[in-house]
Amino acid sequence: MQVSRLGVGLAEIGFNLTMNDAKQAGQVLNRALDAGINFLDTAACYDVSEQLVGETVSKRRGEYVLATKAGHVTGGYEGQPWEYRTVVDSIDRSLKRMRTDHVDVVQLHSCGVDVLEKGDVVRALQEARQAGKTRFIGYSGDNEAAHWAVDSGLFDTLQTSFNLVDQKARTTGLLKKAGQRRMGIIIKRPIANGAWGAKSSPSGYASEYYRRAEQMRADGPVQSAPEDRITLALGFTFAHPEINVAIVGTHNPEHMRSNIGKVEESLPIDARAVEDLHRRFDRLGGDWRQMG
Repeated sequence: MQVSRLGVGLAEIGFNLTMNDAKQAGQVLNRALDAGINFLDTAACYDVSEQLVGETVSKRRGEYVLATKAGHVTGGYEGQPWEYRTVVDSIDRSLKRMRTDHVDVVQLHSCGVDVLEKGDVVRALQEARQAGKTRFIGYSGDNEAAHWAVDSGLFDTLQTSFNLVDQKARTTGLLKKAGQRRMGIIIKRPIANGAWGAKSSPSGYASEYYRRAEQMRADGPVQSAPEDRITLALGFTFAHPEINVAIVGTHNPEHMRSNIGKVEESLPIDARAVEDLHRRFDRLGGDWRQMG
């Protein structure tokens, strides 16, 4: 797969918009596609995100790489999470929602090592690949389960958390060994939910990142850092060569325009800023686990 370095995460669109907001969702996604961003990442459990993809950009299906996730019980489905039948039915439902006969990647959505070792849901993905419903299969998750997924050799892609306050994928060697296996590496939460430099935590979801950022920022200004805090966060993530694509979510067309501009005009950032952030995390983050 040939993917743009910046991708679009569909969680914010799915959770913050409704089908009545299809015009707004279409503005975000079409603006991204028009700018050359060709990686869309969604999940069956992101409320109406898959339906909005189908409604707004299914006619442009040949222009983007489409990834979704399965495993959770969602959308009124009756069943148990992390079972073979749940994953099979989820994939079929996703295809129907997004008005396509195949996706490019189906990922298991943050299940634990116990589920991975059992093997049924991995088999469901493998059979979907054999049937042509997906081109590749992946794992989306963190910590011990992410290491298991990489070490197993069963998956084509890994989606995991990585940013300036969540660097465990670097310090534990996860990025390195996934790269050595030539897996596609997708980074979620690449700007730490906007926590770095914020006056307060941007959301409850970002509270732990904000706490970490305040500790790291207590050392003073980051050496040679750009003035814009989002540019610093994006530049840090993209400075790691193992990473193929980083997904940033927004339901605001202007935020999408701004993100595109930062990647095109303001990167890369100075290597000294990256090294400074490495040093700060290495000193403070010994017991900071990856955040899902």
